[in-house]
Amino acid sequence: MAHKHGHVRDRIQFANAEDKQEFSKYPTKAGRRSLSRSISQSSTDSYSSAASYTDSSDDETSPRDKTQVNSQGSSDFCVKNIKQAEFGRREIEIAEQDMSALMSLRKRAQGEKPLAGAKVVGCTHITAQTAVLIETLVALGAQCRWTACNIYSTQNEVAAALAETGVSVFAWKGESEDDFWWCIDRCVNAAGWQANMILDDGGDLTHWVYKKYPSVFKKVRGIVEESVTGVHRLYQLSKAGKLCVPAMNVNDSVTKQKFDNLYCCRESILDGLKRTTDIMFGGKQVVVCGYGEVGKGCCAALKALGAIVCITEIDPICALQACMDGFRVVKLSEVIRQMDVVITCTGNKNVVSREQLDRMKNGCIVCNMGHSNTEIDVASLRSPELTWERVRSQVDHIIWPDGKRVILLAEGRLLNLSCSTVPTFVLSITATTQALALIELFNAPEGRYKQDVYLLPKKMDEYVASLHLPNFDAHLTELSDEQAKYMGLHKNGPFKPNYYRY
Repeated sequence: MAHKHGHVRDRIQFANAEDKQEFSKYPTKAGRRSLSRSISQSSTDSYSSAASYTDSSDDETSPRDKTQVNSQGSSDFCVKNIKQAEFGRREIEIAEQDMSALMSLRKRAQGEKPLAGAKVVGCTHITAQTAVLIETLVALGAQCRWTACNIYSTQNEVAAALAETGVSVFAWKGESEDDFWWCIDRCVNAAGWQANMILDDGGDLTHWVYKKYPSVFKKVRGIVEESVTGVHRLYQLSKAGKLCVPAMNVNDSVTKQKFDNLYCCRESILDGLKRTTDIMFGGKQVVVCGYGEVGKGCCAALKALGAIVCITEIDPICALQACMDGFRVVKLSEVIRQMDVVITCTGNKNVVSREQLDRMKNGCIVCNMGHSNTEIDVASLRSPELTWERVRSQVDHIIWPDGKRVILLAEGRLLNLSCSTVPTFVLSITATTQALALIELFNAPEGRYKQDVYLLPKKMDEYVASLHLPNFDAHLTELSDEQAKYMGLHKNGPFKPNYYRY
């Protein structure tokens, strides 16, 4: 998967499931007031959410030009407005209700502090959910400096709440590209403070340290990376022999792939489509391109609401799974004329071509749930004979010369990242995995992990799952000594071999 290191906007293509909580909307007066401003922004600004977090009467001074101080007298942060801290604290408290696994990690750490001495520099989305993770790391003994991995996803009030409690946060919603790299630089390059752990989402922070501060890696014990793009970059470094510290690939752990990608999409596909188009799903003809974890989640939700779903696939195994789940497997060109909705979930490029867009019927909705914005050939639609009409934030009507309209959502970017929210509970599973990966790398004895990319040990995947079971009052069965011996297992796990696929 190609990517350009220098451009943060390119990263939005690869946005993974964690990113999806990004644009929560508030039914506040401020949100409604700023809606008109958001819609009137240029159509290139396609990542702006429908409701802005900041009141539209806010002054437009760049946070870099303001001196702000928190109640402890520290100014080692840069956020939009420190006065929003109280509002942000309420947001974080709401998220804590649904992230009980992180809260129980905090309880267990009251005696021992597994991250005492850890100096974590982090680059993720800064939302109420990630704030719960950051504050958990602090409770576990870490010192944290944090910045945003996306120029649009920061919740300003949450950044203010973190800065108020003493986390050095450098982030605000709507940063320029220059601001983005400035914030990363301020996190890494702090007088008298040197990071010894990196938590990254997308690889931009890791890339910046390699480029500007390679000496930092002498102190760093490990990198934890949670996105497809970032993991891809790490494997490239490893292949080239340039990875000089161990790295943990959280993206491909079972608790991320089989939960975030599947269940998160199962809930957020309907949310994204309803918020943008108010579509009625019953009886609609829908084609889903790709039957991986994301495709499976989308199809389950659509089928449950009475949509008639068919699948396109290149992989005979996934295609057979789709058939056994009761879906017809077709070529897109065979069905394109009849479809009411087309959804891409492949991570590939040009899955929906201009020729197919030309053959769609009037009113067809086209959107993407895959990693990158390359799946729908949007560039081909920017041609003189077609008219673009911005209907509302994230919704464009593309009008053909004969009057036919196709409804394009989020300009082909990740639908739920751009148009809806993601359930906090699913994010709790991924965030717990990140916290445990940090603890594992930070406390690993010398030599356990070489300069390579590792998957989380299965025992830890099982531990993350077990921390979430009390939410459902679920009671695990325990093996007897005889049963454990018969199966060749340890009574406390791991319960499956590494090659088991779930």
